Amino acid sequence: MVEHSLRESVYNLITKRAFYHTLFWLCIGAGIYYLYNEGSPVDQGALLTGINLVFLALLVYFNLLYLIPNYLTKKKFLTYIGLLVLSALIISPLRDITFFFVFIDDPVAQSAVVHLENQLLTFVGMLGISSSSTLLKITTEWLRDQRNVQVLETQTMQSELNFLKSQINPHFLFNTLNNLYALTLKKSEKAPEIVVKLSEMMRYMLYECNERNVPLEKEVNYLKNYLDLEKLRQGDDARISFQIHGEVTNQQIAPLLFIPFLENSFKHGLTNTIHEGYVNILLDVEEDHVRFEIENSKPETLPAETHKKSGCIGLKNVRRRLNLLYPDQYDLILKDTPRSYSIALDLDLY
Repeated sequence: MVEHSLRESVYNLITKRAFYHTLFWLCIGAGIYYLYNEGSPVDQGALLTGINLVFLALLVYFNLLYLIPNYLTKKKFLTYIGLLVLSALIISPLRDITFFFVFIDDPVAQSAVVHLENQLLTFVGMLGISSSSTLLKITTEWLRDQRNVQVLETQTMQSELNFLKSQINPHFLFNTLNNLYALTLKKSEKAPEIVVKLSEMMRYMLYECNERNVPLEKEVNYLKNYLDLEKLRQGDDARISFQIHGEVTNQQIAPLLFIPFLENSFKHGLTNTIHEGYVNILLDVEEDHVRFEIENSKPETLPAETHKKSGCIGLKNVRRRLNLLYPDQYDLILKDTPRSYSIALDLDLY
């Protein structure tokens, strides 16, 4: 967290115009001052540096504010290069003329200014520094665009995850309320207990599932409540098992990731058309890895495709969530046989 915050602060600093413009001119000014101050008085070196910076600023900001927006960004590359060279050709002699009049009382300095070799060096320096401002502009814009893309991807992923979770929760609530309604019609003594279990589960979904990750322990407790509710609804004859191998400690996991599997299994594994139906669940927990296995029975007369289509929304949602939250960190295997249906999810938690 500290490293991420530091990285954010550094990025925000280096992409602020005031910062990199100031840094750019400090570096240019230091280089010019060192060049002109060699063997010259300090005040003369400072004056020469100031004059150079004025004309360089004219060229650089003409480049940044006019040439780049109107030509380079519109992919008029040859026109841009030609105008940049022309601008340097105009600014360079203006700088030399200014130097000539500043040193009106110094014939030696004036002769150095009008020397052709020095004028050529002035032009090359002007063109080089203006070109470096173009590279700096391109680099900072690229960094800003990359950052915007990252922010947009994060926002899109979060919105999609919220949408996927909103599809899961009402679906589960709808099924549970249907079960509860059936028991209340029968005036079953199990109804109050189901209400308590449902209340605990709704509290978890409403108040504790808003984060990207939740403690695995809470998710396991949620699964246990779900299974207890199903056992109450199915009765003592239901063959439901839930085994946990390993130690559930401080592992973190995306919330409500396993529920679509359970809903699908109970919908098809324990029906009136199946004699001795079953749902078997295994959760194998390691420090940075989880394996979730669930297997349920199937009625002999149910076509294989029917099982695949039913519960399709929930299973598609969970696969989509896995792709968003755990890219290249999971392996999901579905196995369909004439008498059973099983799912095995291997998930890396790092």
